[in-house]
Amino acid sequence: MILNAIAEKLKRKSKDDFKGRQFEAWLIIQAVSWYLRYPLSYRDLEEMFLERGFEVDHSTINRWVLTYAPLIEKRLRRFRKPHCGSIRVDETYIKVRGKWKYLYRAIDKHGNPVDFLLTANRDLDAAKRFFNKMLKDEPLLSPGKIGTDGANTFPSTIKQSVDKGHLRPDPVHYVTKHLQQRIESDHFRVKKNMLRIGGFRSFHTARRTIAGFEAMLWLKKGFDFAETWTVREQNDLIALLFGLQKVNEA
Repeated sequence: MILNAIAEKLKRKSKDDFKGRQFEAWLIIQAVSWYLRYPLSYRDLEEMFLERGFEVDHSTINRWVLTYAPLIEKRLRRFRKPHCGSIRVDETYIKVRGKWKYLYRAIDKHGNPVDFLLTANRDLDAAKRFFNKMLKDEPLLSPGKIGTDGANTFPSTIKQSVDKGHLRPDPVHYVTKHLQQRIESDHFRVKKNMLRIGGFRSFHTARRTIAGFEAMLWLKKGFDFAETWTVREQNDLIALLFGLQKVNEA
């Protein structure tokens, strides 16, 4: 089976992922996936594992998240479902060290996440970097319709993407508050887990943690592997990403 072949390849590739770790790999990935999926603090997870007989300090769980959340995002990226050809792009605000930073995000018209980028500024350069990240690997699947807010950075950004070949010629660019409401509502799915944080302590921490939040949204949406997509099946895929048979099993 294809998944078995993928599992064997990832098992060989990830043999050093947990080298030197005090705890078993399945427990580490379980902690990280819980943190990214549910509104739990590091201290909440510390208590939950203590109830199960595992003494894990909350600072250790924090280090696990910062290490493995970006790896989950990177390895899930290959499974993402292609967008439908019509996307919405928007920015939202994230507090880092008491200052507001900007999270560029895109979803398609069905609500499937497309991509994201955390930036220090909301300007032309940031918009161009986001479009480049979003489109550079999939020029053949470039959207024909792009919805944005009224920011004046997007028209020139779209033109540059066409010139680079990341977008097909003459994409439809529309500015409409009504159609943007869906992505504005979608921002909450990422930010709801940040309420317990209040704000990130560094840009590095924010970037790596948000990568995990976004990856979990990809995972929840599914990858067309089956008609039903349970949390257990989602955990099984995360396990495969790290060459494990199961998460939550010793």
